[in-house]
Amino acid sequence: MIKKVYEIDPLICPKCGGTMRIVSFIEDHKVIDKIIKHLNLTFKATRPPPPQAQLSMAAEELSEFI
Repeated sequence: MIKKVYEIDPLICPKCGGTMRIVSFIEDHKVIDKIIKHLNLTFKATRPPPPQAQLSMAAEELSEFI
């Protein structure tokens, strides 16, 4: 998706231009929070998330196609 939207391949090394590969995904939010805290990073959203009503409507519409 990043490649389509931003027209750049996120798996190309910015230093050498070689191809990188994904070796794992971290999905556990507790582990992600621990890594962010360890690296002294912060995350602030540039805009608030959409209201819950919009999220539930989108989910209902999607279920019609499944």
